[in-house]
Amino acid sequence: MLTPSLNPKLNLSAPDWNTVTQVTVTEDAYLTEDTSVILPTSEGLLHVSFHMCGVRLRLAGKSSANYEMLLQEPAPLPCQLTHFEHSTSITSGNNELIIQHAPFSFLLNCDGKTVQKTPNDGHFVRQYRIPPLAKTTQGWLFSLDLGAEEAVYGLGEKWSSLNKRGQFIRSYNHDALGVNAEVSYKNTPFAWSPQGWGVFVHTPAPVTHAIGYAPWSQRAYALLIEDDALDIFLLTGKNGGEMIHHYTELTGKAPVPPVWSLGVILSKAYYKDVPELMATAKSVREHNMPCDVITLDGRAWQDTDTRFAFEWDPKRFADFPPSKVISDLKAMHFKVCIWEYPLVSVQNPLFEDMAQKGWLLTDRRTGDAYRYQWDMSAFAEVLTPLPESGIVDFTHPEAFAFWLESHKPLFDLGVDMIKADFGEQVEDDNMLAYNGDSGHRLHNVYSLLYNRCVYEAAEKYSQTQPFLFSRSAWIGSQRYPSQWGGDPQADWGGLIGSIRGALSWGMSGAPYFATDVGGFYKDTRDSELFVRWSQTAVFSAHMRLHGIGQREPWSYSSEAENAVNQALKLRYQLIPYIQISMLQASQSGMPLMRAMALAFPDDRLARGFEIQFMFGDDLLVVPCTQAGGEVEFYLPQGQWLRFPDQQIFTGGRVHKLALTLDEIAVFVPAGHKIPIGPDVLHTEQLDNPTIGNQISHYWPAKNAKSP
Repeated sequence: MLTPSLNPKLNLSAPDWNTVTQVTVTEDAYLTEDTSVILPTSEGLLHVSFHMCGVRLRLAGKSSANYEMLLQEPAPLPCQLTHFEHSTSITSGNNELIIQHAPFSFLLNCDGKTVQKTPNDGHFVRQYRIPPLAKTTQGWLFSLDLGAEEAVYGLGEKWSSLNKRGQFIRSYNHDALGVNAEVSYKNTPFAWSPQGWGVFVHTPAPVTHAIGYAPWSQRAYALLIEDDALDIFLLTGKNGGEMIHHYTELTGKAPVPPVWSLGVILSKAYYKDVPELMATAKSVREHNMPCDVITLDGRAWQDTDTRFAFEWDPKRFADFPPSKVISDLKAMHFKVCIWEYPLVSVQNPLFEDMAQKGWLLTDRRTGDAYRYQWDMSAFAEVLTPLPESGIVDFTHPEAFAFWLESHKPLFDLGVDMIKADFGEQVEDDNMLAYNGDSGHRLHNVYSLLYNRCVYEAAEKYSQTQPFLFSRSAWIGSQRYPSQWGGDPQADWGGLIGSIRGALSWGMSGAPYFATDVGGFYKDTRDSELFVRWSQTAVFSAHMRLHGIGQREPWSYSSEAENAVNQALKLRYQLIPYIQISMLQASQSGMPLMRAMALAFPDDRLARGFEIQFMFGDDLLVVPCTQAGGEVEFYLPQGQWLRFPDQQIFTGGRVHKLALTLDEIAVFVPAGHKIPIGPDVLHTEQLDNPTIGNQISHYWPAKNAKSP
């Protein structure tokens, strides 16, 4: 049996595949009443069904927990069976799945074309280098074929190359503390290829992906699913957009967020007291900085030693009633965002109360509430050390309801949105949930349960349209928008990693993303970096200025203030365009920030330019990611107009530009029009903020010269 340890310290050397017992089909297949096919195998009954999205393969496991990662069970399509001596053919319409029996292997044909198959990757002493399908001590092993130059995209928020070929990735949520490594906050075991196939593993458990990873096989995509159950969708479609549509049809589309969330969100870790908070809000308006939301992060409203308990820090707010603080911010036309996490300090009486009711994850060794110990090395020099804490058990219906209802006083007070931080703290060993699942199986899906609880609280109690900002996410979290990419280093590499994280998350079925503009840690007050980051973030679904230290533009330099305010003004003018793009995203699953491989699936050259991206259908954005203002970029075939000065560029080639500090490199296909909204400092100044009703004019103007 397979013996390597699949944990964050995984040995990357190739396992001994000779020791793995491969799955074989043991008896003839038969049809069920719902038109699924059952194949008896050496590891149980394999259920095979065709759907509008492709083919589903299932082998049941021990856990019966339902986390509602799927919106509903997809209806199977009618199919027919043909038996051969050593294989079974299952057909549905123009689709055919051929399964070889000993060992199990497969071939999937759609419209007469082979879409995916078991890798023809032989070994000197055995038929397959990597087993096609096997049950191991760690879970299930399943392998797919990769063409010689085939690219693979998706798998969540990842900071490195968008093309995951050659990478070894584990779908496992981490408090990543930056954007510089493989670990990330938002993962999903969904990937796709421009060659017309995708794979989605429906599981709460970790999944390891060796995607043309040479120590295993440079010709195969091997998936190791650390779960008792096997549930895999092989998706089919002509391009990435269709694959994302199929995935989000299964797991949910994102709703259109409220218009005020499209404005600038100002934040800091953290405002030290109420006078600093109010002085900052006042300065924003005095400097005519466009802004809609101001955030009370972490210690700005909670006492670190006793958090989290939905209570305002009595010391910080002794002389400043929260109701007055919020009403004063509202009088300055700010929406209010507050921070939370799903942990309760052992120093708060709420811990014992929830522990006695069984509302916290338990320690399987003692049966008591688990007491989570923070790794202080991550906090000592930068952030305040955190207390030993219990973790809310969202699998307990009463705990879920309690946490949801506890938000009511906050929304009644006038809070508009919640920043749902953390959610990655469920540990593999020794944690047990109310529903019987271990920490290992709960770890990833915990983010979904947490997101769901807080979003449903906003749906029920918010005085405005519900909106959630979350850091950690799993399959289906896109239904509870939006997400931000956490804690980048404040340098050019942090900006580049954040762009890639946004694009990778978008290629994984989640259309909305925001970065920490300016970088979160190791800030050097680099005005040029802050300006370029702000200019890039104008073209993201949501825009938040956030980090350790001030993020108001004037805190960097007068030059930075002028350039950033110009960018923020453009952000507000683009709100009609952003709203239209979000409506499209809610229907198709397509992200607002679209990597070139997603936006131009038939242009092989475009795939190589991974930092530039399309924002919606019509804006091609070239971020400036180095000091000095030089950019090099590729424009696909056709004529392009530079936005906003209308300079003509010819597509099908690479261009270079040198940008002044206040210039951006954005291009529009000739003949396309961009809806432009009015100049406002906040969205309350919009007369009619509904989609398409606040357009003041279109760019370019009617009398503009045609190329």
